[in-house]
Amino acid sequence: MSVSENPNRDFPNLPEQLNGLEDLAENLWWSWNPQARMLFKMLDRQAWKESGHNPDLMLRHLSSEILKNAATDPNYIRHYNLVMYHFNRYLNETPLWPRTPQDEDYGHIAYFSAEFGLHESLPFYAGGLGFLAGDHLKECSDLAVPIIGIGFMYPAGYLRQFINRDGWQDNHTQPMDREAASINRLLDENGEQLRISVPYINHTPVEAGIWEVSVGRVSLLLMDTDIEQNDPRFRSISQQLYTSDREKRLLQEIVLGIGGSKVLKARGSKCGMLHLNEGHAAFALLEKLREFVEQGDDFDRAKQRIRDMSLFTTHTPVVAGHDVFPFELIEKYFQTYWPKLGIGKEEFMDLGRHPERPDAGFNMTVLALKLSGKSNAVSRKHGEVTRHMWHALWPESEEKQIPIDHITNGVHLATWLEPKIRLLYNRYFGEGWYNAHDNPAIWEFIEEIPDRELWQTHYWLKLKLIDHIRHKARSRWYSGDTDPFQITGMGTMLDPSVLTLGFARRFTEYKRADLIFSDLERLKKMLHNPWRPVQIIFAGKSHPDDAKGHELIHRIFEFARSNELGGRVAFIENYNQHLAQYMVHGVDVWLNTPVPPMEASGTSGIKAAINGVPHLSIPDGWWLEGFNGKNGWNFGNEAEKQDRNNEDADQLCRLLEEEIIPKYYQADEDGVPHQWVRIMKETIKSCAPQFSARRMVREYIMKFYGTSK
Repeated sequence: MSVSENPNRDFPNLPEQLNGLEDLAENLWWSWNPQARMLFKMLDRQAWKESGHNPDLMLRHLSSEILKNAATDPNYIRHYNLVMYHFNRYLNETPLWPRTPQDEDYGHIAYFSAEFGLHESLPFYAGGLGFLAGDHLKECSDLAVPIIGIGFMYPAGYLRQFINRDGWQDNHTQPMDREAASINRLLDENGEQLRISVPYINHTPVEAGIWEVSVGRVSLLLMDTDIEQNDPRFRSISQQLYTSDREKRLLQEIVLGIGGSKVLKARGSKCGMLHLNEGHAAFALLEKLREFVEQGDDFDRAKQRIRDMSLFTTHTPVVAGHDVFPFELIEKYFQTYWPKLGIGKEEFMDLGRHPERPDAGFNMTVLALKLSGKSNAVSRKHGEVTRHMWHALWPESEEKQIPIDHITNGVHLATWLEPKIRLLYNRYFGEGWYNAHDNPAIWEFIEEIPDRELWQTHYWLKLKLIDHIRHKARSRWYSGDTDPFQITGMGTMLDPSVLTLGFARRFTEYKRADLIFSDLERLKKMLHNPWRPVQIIFAGKSHPDDAKGHELIHRIFEFARSNELGGRVAFIENYNQHLAQYMVHGVDVWLNTPVPPMEASGTSGIKAAINGVPHLSIPDGWWLEGFNGKNGWNFGNEAEKQDRNNEDADQLCRLLEEEIIPKYYQADEDGVPHQWVRIMKETIKSCAPQFSARRMVREYIMKFYGTSK
């Protein structure tokens, strides 16, 4: 079947002289290129803001007068021509990947993930796993790696968080207008939206319409089951991310894995490798295995072939975080499937059976590890934890010999660098620095930046963060259904001159968001010190079914709106990619307090570090590799202990009292805290090259992608 992209756009007011804006708006390249974003912002700053920085939505509503004026404005046309030149050059320049995307001997890498965090206008993400997947695709685009993302187009997104009058998280759906975003239907040869059918779901096929997001030079293909061809009970399969309904969750994973494989075939994309980002898509391995059996292989030969072309990346260091489904539920949906593999029921169930917990259910990570020839964790420590966790699958091997490697996560610099910080780097690093930004030698030029310039730029970003928080609070107050104490807790009293700690991530028990409140009187002394005060900004969502996460949010919000803490603590509701950008750019210190070794990697602290925000963290995840004694602070230790909260909290407070607060407020005669700026520079220099997505993707190329069969 031939597949063509449907622009599906209606910008009647767009003048011919600016018709390139349509192509630009439909490719997320604009989202990590400040000049491209500025091109839309220059049209109408207020419209850009009101659209949620969504150029597709903005262009639909701009008046013809505004667009005609831009088309005749020489200044705008100069910017337009420059951006379009860079955009077209980017799409057509010589690839850096050693094989071209047209290499028929290799084909594409099919990258399966349950979530993708690309931009706030596309709410297909819940947190770190999605941002990692989005950054992976963007960096593969920059390096021209022949990859195709496979996921779901969730019409209702994950959840939109509101803090109610009682200080508890309320969960609202976050509906997406599919017709007003940088996303397109794929059409079949008859001009209809391309659909695939997943025929193995208890004899009743499930249909999915296919959408495409252009991510620079690569594509993300998304399935949507909310179409009229489906039985009503199946239309909601892809409605919302991470449903708590176990049966619907299984159906999601069947459609993601088996349906995703069919999407590749329907699009005509040859697949050279399957890369599974977590176990949610492990059924893709079964579908490929079924294809090999259908082509004439026996089961064992097919299993070896799938192992030769598959990579599984795990992000979850706790047993409870891995999907396990009851065997009877698996039988309900796969009883017509295992005969197609040439095996019986028990042999099929054994593919997902944990050898030490044989009656626990069908484990998706076990399935992925058994069928993937290559596997990796996402930090050095996580590799050790993962090999220990899954040792039972290789009982004859020593733990260190278990075939699970590690590649530490990284972040896409162009996405997470604040434009003013990037301009600073452009000025002092020399031409072409970004193309070699994984080279540590480039970052030695951080020493060329005058301390005053770096400090003033950071302070401007801090002002921008606090202005954004106050605007959110004002909008919440204006909307009604709130009270002054709520608004107080949302950051209206924050002061940009005060040392500001930031804590923003998913709220769950092991991340210990409330650790710093363990000794409240001690904390009050720091918050209310008249000469050297401290303030803390919290943000994050808890899963709708995580009662302890809800309690954590409630507890911290109670502190935030308490007059005893004097407005020095704030909880900012509805943490998303947009708010994340403000926070990683604008706080002074990034706080991280997990119980080790439960932080597989973590990337929020990296995003802060590349913008000059030092890390204050438990030694876990990426920070075990990143900390060098000069680029932030460690507290606690990596040893596993049953009761460590009081000890960790004491060390955290001591660091603040004795090192962090004095250094921050120790300004020289010129008003610049040079010792603090020294830490900022060391943070940037040590973290930016080592924890970039470029370094990460190059490691995937060297270790895994470049050796696929």
